[in-house]
Amino acid sequence: MKTLKRTLLAACLLIGTSAFAQEPVTPAVNTDHYRTAIGLRGGPTSGLTIKHFTSGTRAVEGILGVWNNGFRGTVLFEQHVNAGAPGLHWYYGVGAHASAYADNRTFYVYDNRYEYREGELGIGVDGIIGIEYKIPPIPFALSVDIKPALEVTTDGNVFGGFDPGLGVKFTF
Repeated sequence: MKTLKRTLLAACLLIGTSAFAQEPVTPAVNTDHYRTAIGLRGGPTSGLTIKHFTSGTRAVEGILGVWNNGFRGTVLFEQHVNAGAPGLHWYYGVGAHASAYADNRTFYVYDNRYEYREGELGIGVDGIIGIEYKIPPIPFALSVDIKPALEVTTDGNVFGGFDPGLGVKFTF
């Protein structure tokens, strides 16, 4: 399991860095906005995140996440709104995800038994709402968000939950 997680992380880093290798990366320094960012999101689903603005206020964000029993890939379409201070924006959006479970787990929610099985797959819908601060003098952005999700697995289980997260991204 650890080897699989390390291999996935190495592949994600290789793909992420090769995607930007075609053009020089110019850090977003002394500005309160950016075009693209790559970083880490910490929370129940922690992992690599890449955000790219398609317009001044709209962005697409991808998250490759891992947790103690699986992997998840998420794509989110976000709307950013100025929060009244330079570099400070709140954002909201919707998206979808796909999950793969690496081992067996059982848990209970309100006396209902749920099980993840090794090799099981899931697909779901996601929402996101959060706040982000692009630090003007340096090329970094910090964010706090909640990402509610609803998932259906190949075994017929339906899961729902909130996925709060903290993000740190390098901006360019």
